[in-house]
Amino acid sequence: MPRDRLLLLAPGFADPQHPGERFVCPDCLPIEGLLAAAPELAAALDISHLPFARPRTEVIAALDEAHQGLPVLILGDGHPAPADALALGDTRFVTDTRRILELLAERHGFPKVH
Repeated sequence: MPRDRLLLLAPGFADPQHPGERFVCPDCLPIEGLLAAAPELAAALDISHLPFARPRTEVIAALDEAHQGLPVLILGDGHPAPADALALGDTRFVTDTRRILELLAERHGFPKVH
């Protein structure tokens, strides 16, 4: 996979345990803000906004059933993978929001979090 792939929960999702309410993911929201601040840089990523409900087939296809939590940055071949990235076979990925923000700055030139 040549490009980094970012999987996020779609903002405004419904949770069946809270009928009639809409939610945002507190871990995805800082990433969404960074993407919105630099849309020209976001264009270099493959970004998917996924529904809240599980199973999350797109995540399962990219990683596996045990790693459906979001957000996740799946690292492409365009840059070396950092030593702290998780691995499933040849696939390297990061799930920590703060680390995702750091990697977006390092790998794609997004502004850093101060």
